[in-house]
Amino acid sequence: MAKVSIKGLAIAAGTTWGLGVGGAGFLAMFGWGGAFVSTLGSLYIGYSATPLGALIGLVLGFIDGAIAGAITACVYNYVTKGKDK
Repeated sequence: MAKVSIKGLAIAAGTTWGLGVGGAGFLAMFGWGGAFVSTLGSLYIGYSATPLGALIGLVLGFIDGAIAGAITACVYNYVTKGKDK
């Protein structure tokens, strides 16, 4: 099995989660997804349904997603180590 790029998965997961969180913050300004933003706002300090809050959510979401992606890649590479043929 091929190794997963830790940097690649971290960037991909961070970008996906960051855009999702930031996009939800932006959409919540128009009345959609307010409960989601409110819930994540209890985890991400400064995240709210405002332009600045959406930007904060995008940045914190990217960091959070990148860490999760890196951990996932490390675990995958460790578990599949030695199974190459």
